[in-house]
Amino acid sequence: MKESSPEVGAIAADLHGIAIRLLRQVRREDDASGLTAARLSALSVLVFGGRTTFGELARLEQVSLPTMTRIAAALVKAGYVKRTVDPNDRRFVYLEATRRGVALLEEGRRRRVDRVEGMLSTLDAAELAACARALALLAKVLDR
Repeated sequence: MKESSPEVGAIAADLHGIAIRLLRQVRREDDASGLTAARLSALSVLVFGGRTTFGELARLEQVSLPTMTRIAAALVKAGYVKRTVDPNDRRFVYLEATRRGVALLEEGRRRRVDRVEGMLSTLDAAELAACARALALLAKVLDR
């Protein structure tokens, strides 16, 4: 990694702060789901990452196995997740999002995107174009 300039450091600090503020604002839309942040996060991993074991989900979510067991039990009870046992090795139990779980996450994403769209709609065409260019550059940085 090459040494960065003070200007790069300032941009990085500003971007960090803006990202946190944006996430806080759109996270308010998650209240409509009726799920806790931990349950929504675990469900998101299952929706976008696919079927996995309790242990792997606990690792990905950086929680203990007993904590993940409680989170998953609540998601199963609500009908957002289903449990399946590996027919070849019954010690392995998998968690997978149901159609209802996928729909909940898609609706939440729509609400969050709508909120961001509302914020962006206050910008003029030149400002929107600048945002689009900045997003393309950020995507390029993240893809490296």
